[in-house]
Amino acid sequence: MISETCFCKEKMPSASCDTLLDDIEDIVSQEDSKPQDRHSSRRQVVPKVRRRNTQMFPEEENSPPSDSTIPGIQKIWIRTWGCSHNNSDGEYMAGQLAAYGYKITENASDADLWLLNSCTVKNPAEDHFRNSIKKAQEENKKVVLAGCVPQAQPRQDYLKGLSIIGVQQIDRVVEVVEETIKGHSVRLLGQKKDNGKRLGGARLDLPKIRKNPLIEIISINTGCLNACTYCKTKHARGNLASYPIDELVDRAKQSFQEGVCEIWLTSEDTGAYGKDIGTDLPSLLWRLVEVIPEGAMLRLGMTNPPYILEHLEEMAKILNHPRVYSFLHIPVQSASDSVLMAMKREYCVADFRRVVDFLKEKVPGITIATDIICGFPGETDEDFQETVKLVEEYKFPSLFINQFYPRPGTPAAKLEQVPAQVKKHRTKDLSRVFHSYSPYAHKIGERQQVLVTEESFDSKFYVAHNRFYEQVLVPKNPPFMGKMVEVDIYESGKHFMKGQPVSDAKVFTPSISKPLAKGEVSGLAQEFRRRLGAASSMPPTSAASPRAALQGLHPDPALRVAVGLALLALLLAFLVKVYT
Repeated sequence: MISETCFCKEKMPSASCDTLLDDIEDIVSQEDSKPQDRHSSRRQVVPKVRRRNTQMFPEEENSPPSDSTIPGIQKIWIRTWGCSHNNSDGEYMAGQLAAYGYKITENASDADLWLLNSCTVKNPAEDHFRNSIKKAQEENKKVVLAGCVPQAQPRQDYLKGLSIIGVQQIDRVVEVVEETIKGHSVRLLGQKKDNGKRLGGARLDLPKIRKNPLIEIISINTGCLNACTYCKTKHARGNLASYPIDELVDRAKQSFQEGVCEIWLTSEDTGAYGKDIGTDLPSLLWRLVEVIPEGAMLRLGMTNPPYILEHLEEMAKILNHPRVYSFLHIPVQSASDSVLMAMKREYCVADFRRVVDFLKEKVPGITIATDIICGFPGETDEDFQETVKLVEEYKFPSLFINQFYPRPGTPAAKLEQVPAQVKKHRTKDLSRVFHSYSPYAHKIGERQQVLVTEESFDSKFYVAHNRFYEQVLVPKNPPFMGKMVEVDIYESGKHFMKGQPVSDAKVFTPSISKPLAKGEVSGLAQEFRRRLGAASSMPPTSAASPRAALQGLHPDPALRVAVGLALLALLLAFLVKVYT
């Protein structure tokens, strides 16, 4: 059930979308004549003799109407900014479009349509998003917008006249793209609900194209329970809504059947999982570890301190499990209680210390990653020095340092701001502290087992991770990819180690299926995948090509009857409208 959907059919790109309608099918505008108006106006109609066309070959129009464009044969370029949750949404949208027949391209200039999936956490990310929209318009590309920016503020001037797919509506991306290609502006921004209760979002079993075929990103919930004064994401993702445990376990099983060897659990706050549906994070994790094959690994996403405090004992046991990375991302944001209070973070520095100290004791070697905001409104030099001392004490191996950016519409944006130069200095000072220590130097000479999952940015190494999710670069040997390899650490840097494979060590292959090829659609039956590949190889001039895969799959009789009845109902509705 969709509680709010906005649909506009527009020919002018500058038009706004101000009318909220119930669904995409409600395309009658306020300017259209009403049935009673059409009936009364018939008295004014004068019959006119139709002239026969004497030309054997009538001249073709220079530009056919936009609705004559055949959807499903175009090339689409997808760009995603932001967190792993956003990346998962982008993968789902790519998979649905490819399953329908669209070609997903990595070349923006070749694309007919740009799908821009945005992040609203910081100003620079939105600036990149805005600039990409401008560039698309300059290059005369069709544009569909997604992600947290348009969901949170759909009426911004630079979004006017553009199609938008909401963060909970990604299962309808094909509809939005199809109408956009025809020249219409479509906006689907509603929430998914069941009997009035908000759901986690689109189904988890939708088709998907994983950016990395070896890594599956699973969003276990959307939204959160907090109301941080600086956060814009809350405006887009809303309150907490969790997926049922069975659905998440089924998604994990499907992923392993498709050759995935590493699963990332993600959300705005994984620690709050289940509070809305009567369960909790440890209950989910114990179910998941039961289905993780030997040689595959699970990585937990970000959790805020208040919710992990409730489950410290159980979480320590889970993080010691051999198929779960001993890694946890716990944002502290500031080591000043007064700043945390102004942020409405709902914990104090002592709570954060308790979580970290307990896990470091119970999970030896665990990697704790954290976030820090420099220059939040009201932060004094003394407040900032408390944060510096925290970093010096714990020497976090993974630290995300962010200069504060006031986001429009947030309470923090209305507070008196710290001068820009002060914020920059504090950010640089904390960065210097972070780079003053070497977190991995003491590990040189260790023998570690690592899971290889990707290629380095410079293409010189393969990237692997040890059980603490520390990055280890290994030689590029194709048989290593997707496998567990034993290596000797011989070098370390600030963010990585380098490992040499042990000469007599065996390469361990996880007990999973062969991975999908890069760009292959996940979640489809093998027969469908084969037909889809055949359809995509047809000439683009063939109108049937995007749907060839679907036509070749003979649906069951019940489905055919249902579709037939639906088409009959549409025909009857059309006839009634014409003759009344």
